[in-house]
Amino acid sequence: MNYKLRTLLLTTLVLWVAMPLSAEETTVASPDGKIVVTLACEKGLATYSVSYSGQQMLLPSCLGLKTGIGDFTTGLTVKNVRHGQVSRHYSMQGTKASEADYEANSLVVEYTNGSGGLMSVLFQVSNRDVAFRYELPRQKVEGKDMKRTVVLAEATSFRLPDGTTTFLSPQIGPGTGWEQTKPSYEEEYGADRPMATPSQYGQGYVFPALFHVGGTATMSQYTEQTKQTGKAGQTKQAGKGQQAGQGQPEGWVLISETGVTSSYCGSHLSDYRETTGYTIAYPNAGENNGLGTPFAGIPLPGTTPWRTVTVGATLHPIVETTVSYDVVEPLYQPATDYRPGRYTWSWLIWQDKSINYDDQVKFIDLASTMGFEYCLVDNWWDTQIGRERVAELSRYAQSKGVHLLLWYNSNGSWNDAPQGPRNCMNTSIAREREMQWLQSIGVKGIKVDFFGGDKQETMRLYEDILSDANRYGLQVVFHGCTLPRGWERMYPNFVASEAVLASENVFFNDHAASREPFELTLHPYCRNATASIDWGGIIMNKYMSPDNKSRHRRMTTDIFELASGIILQTPVQCVAIQPNNLQELPQFELDFLRQLPTTWQQTRYIAGYPGRNVVLARQSTDGKWYVAGLNGTLEQQTLTLSLPMFAGQTVSLYVDKPQKVKGKQGALPSPSTPTLQPLKVGRQGEVKVTLQPNGGFIVCSQPSPLP
Repeated sequence: MNYKLRTLLLTTLVLWVAMPLSAEETTVASPDGKIVVTLACEKGLATYSVSYSGQQMLLPSCLGLKTGIGDFTTGLTVKNVRHGQVSRHYSMQGTKASEADYEANSLVVEYTNGSGGLMSVLFQVSNRDVAFRYELPRQKVEGKDMKRTVVLAEATSFRLPDGTTTFLSPQIGPGTGWEQTKPSYEEEYGADRPMATPSQYGQGYVFPALFHVGGTATMSQYTEQTKQTGKAGQTKQAGKGQQAGQGQPEGWVLISETGVTSSYCGSHLSDYRETTGYTIAYPNAGENNGLGTPFAGIPLPGTTPWRTVTVGATLHPIVETTVSYDVVEPLYQPATDYRPGRYTWSWLIWQDKSINYDDQVKFIDLASTMGFEYCLVDNWWDTQIGRERVAELSRYAQSKGVHLLLWYNSNGSWNDAPQGPRNCMNTSIAREREMQWLQSIGVKGIKVDFFGGDKQETMRLYEDILSDANRYGLQVVFHGCTLPRGWERMYPNFVASEAVLASENVFFNDHAASREPFELTLHPYCRNATASIDWGGIIMNKYMSPDNKSRHRRMTTDIFELASGIILQTPVQCVAIQPNNLQELPQFELDFLRQLPTTWQQTRYIAGYPGRNVVLARQSTDGKWYVAGLNGTLEQQTLTLSLPMFAGQTVSLYVDKPQKVKGKQGALPSPSTPTLQPLKVGRQGEVKVTLQPNGGFIVCSQPSPLP
């Protein structure tokens, strides 16, 4: 994977101007003036608020830390205020945009507490995002020079206006789930729920968290307006003064964090409280089997990770944000030119019994036939194939132009998962030995599964695996894991994480299969908006069985699945095609999968509503545009879209053609036939498409063979 971070220009212009505080409040605005952050300190309490175009997005919300060197949540006094600017241009591959220009205005407010202790808060405000973090200088406490401390808690809160609805996934308690492997960010999202709805497990909510300001009853309103106008992205999303809920202007807020390394723990949101809103919550003490503290130990001077708030009147900034990468830096250089691509994966449909030499040869041959770069060999390969034969299998794969990716258990005392290989990733000595062997046999990547939570100890394990793997030219995918927080830029051999209720659940039960359309039309607005996602498979079997005739069926159309390869962003994409699909699928579907790009110059939001539908435009790194859409409902949707990149062109349209059937379908989508047809786009670039229930479409400029 070409993860070589080509930093063409990296300049940070910090023009600090110290000045005395002349009022109770101080502000910092985005370069375009639309986002305004207001900081206040009254009666010893520090707060911040965020507005967009005059609309309140975050009400006054708390700031502060409790640390081993002092309490910085009460008794605060502003000591100094400094304004500055930040300007950066950077280049990388493996995310939604290969180039980014980050321009922000900055503000540092220094506070002292009642004991004379010092804490600063740094805000950076761009035209889409607010990012802030705390900074603790080296200081004296009771005459002692303090060089380290423990951060025990944050007062940081997020208070949203009344009427805001939520798109959230609950955190779950430690030692839960299959073989006590949770929490692993694999719980179901809810959509358009009131803020006061208690979290399912009483543990709050994971990042990222999406909020619809003024969003009361907006799903039903959106549905009705779409039916009346036939246009998506031009009703509730238009941002032209429509009112929602109880007269509250509409807006969107995405809250997350970035820049979490081995130097800190991961955090999440608490349950909602009417007085404080949502607050930053640190890991449960029981995570990682109780080993390690839920706090963060840092040297002084030291900083917390960045808290990020993306805001807008529409969903454009939410989908297109790059703040996860804008405020972090690479932590090391790539050891090699990491290669993007696609991989086959037997386990999704053929499961554990397929982890044998002969079946893996079939999926290597399948990858070779399709022109894919990789084949993933999943759990139990160490015992069901054996190390000597895996080396032989790797040589065979390379002879076919394919490289292996191998699965590992993260192991250690934090889970009971029995799958092997075990005891290979949990210590530096074991990793050194294992990764040297992987390099020697030509393996190009690893998938490491089953982690223990968000404690600093666990974050250290993630970082150690990534750093060690880079020395041996190995790229890394994590499963059963936490949300990546800026890691694509920080760790150049990091590919993606699961951190979502992924495709394996579609195999396990029809409930998950029925939720796939909803989930995949939600993630572009939250989970995949902040980080690459290893959903784990463009599923082409109609039934969840090797014979493609038994067990429960897939609930989506073929075109939905093809389009998901564009909608879900990851630089190494799983195409869960099966050997039988070579004879069963139309040739144009196979041709599309053979040319499926996985790296992008830029991403643009076109239309949609979280959990209902999504239309994105992505420009691949070779300059070609792909526009894809997904319908997450059992209703037919007709959308009129503005696609100026195709104006005046004849393009390829992949779309579902409905079939006439008798009787009711119940919970199943109506039958449809996948089609590929030429489409002449007018000079204005307007395109009208109809998405079938649980269906999709793709428009692309790349020449494709027509049927």
